[in-house]
Amino acid sequence: MTRAAAARVGASPLVGSRDEQRVSRGFLSVGDLSAEQLEHCLGLAARLKRERSLGACAPTAAALSGRHVALLFDKPSLRTRTTFEVAVRELGAHAIALPAEVALGEREPVADVARNMERWVHAVVIRTFGQRLIEEFASAAPGLVVINALTDQEHPCQALADYLTLREHVGDLRGRTLAYVGDGNNVATSLVQAGAMLGVTVHVASPPGYALPEAMIQQARRLARHGAELRLFTDPQQAVRGAAAVYTDVWTSMGQEAELDDRRRAFARYRVDGALMAHAGRDACFMHCLPAHRDEEVTSEVFDSPASVVFDQAENRLHTQKALLLTLLAPQYA
Repeated sequence: MTRAAAARVGASPLVGSRDEQRVSRGFLSVGDLSAEQLEHCLGLAARLKRERSLGACAPTAAALSGRHVALLFDKPSLRTRTTFEVAVRELGAHAIALPAEVALGEREPVADVARNMERWVHAVVIRTFGQRLIEEFASAAPGLVVINALTDQEHPCQALADYLTLREHVGDLRGRTLAYVGDGNNVATSLVQAGAMLGVTVHVASPPGYALPEAMIQQARRLARHGAELRLFTDPQQAVRGAAAVYTDVWTSMGQEAELDDRRRAFARYRVDGALMAHAGRDACFMHCLPAHRDEEVTSEVFDSPASVVFDQAENRLHTQKALLLTLLAPQYA
């Protein structure tokens, strides 16, 4: 973990005058948590999931009482927005969903938006386009907890939910293999980063020209623990062989619509269907971050099969994000 990342994770939240001593912290990337913190966060999420039925009597129901968390989304969202709003409220804080017209860098500079928010709220959850934009926002307001709810380069909150789900279905993650079939995009990047830190070997199968960025490949290999490996493939059948889970995502993400026809041709043999799942490990589960384009990147047969855990992943967004908020804002409860 970098020195800046360690600082983001380790400090107490502050809101007030700019003359106060500030310490930057947040969750912009999976690597902003140490491997130990990542494992602890998953364990905490599992506990919070069990305790949710207690409602207002849950031990953490007032953990963030008096805190304010703003949601600033440049991109549409169902799962991320809903689960963050519910998570904030179930921890006793107040969620502020900022209107869509408060676009980062549109009405006023990103740094100015950040400096305003720093005076009013304790944390900002951002879903936007470029990773550099969210980094600029965090840098301008070092006393503010900033959480990456998706950028074009990374989707760290999704990875938390993915590995909680995988752990629920296969038990100990160390030594397991997860196969990702499709575009080397933001979801794949965060999945690979977290897998390396948790001891999970990740196979990524992508057509030429759509592989993971080289910088992310090198980073994942530096993060690897407990014998985890990152293996790259162009043949999806080879990639899924023996895997405990097969994961895919849409072929064309938001902002890539002009590439739709080219991508459909490039990814045609990367569809996850029953024949591909048959090459995976016995009892392998199917994973998808959603939304899915049925019968494009995955057949309805697989999506609706008993092997599919896609809605478990969606549910677990809530529990892992609650764990993340406690880790960053109220570590005494974590």
